[in-house]
Amino acid sequence: MSYKPSRRAVALEYGRRKAPVMTAKGQGEVAELIIEEAKKQGIHIAEDPQLVALLGQLELNEEIPESLYVAVSVILSWVYWLKGMEPGDEQGIVSDEV
Repeated sequence: MSYKPSRRAVALEYGRRKAPVMTAKGQGEVAELIIEEAKKQGIHIAEDPQLVALLGQLELNEEIPESLYVAVSVILSWVYWLKGMEPGDEQGIVSDEV
């Protein structure tokens, strides 16, 4: 029997502050609920276990550290592209989660 690690998920909000903020995190059933809710709301989901592990060390409502700006900006640029947005368009968005 092989061991399957528990699924982990985080949610980030960007647009209200200068840096993305951790709005939810969890593993196992909680992670599944976060992912399910994101899908219901039409929020784009990126899968990056290493980034999730690093972001999972943050506290809720904590801004991401500068050391993760590049990794998160890659995900955000993907979301912008999917939504047909350009930098600066987030000013018109109340919140966006990744």
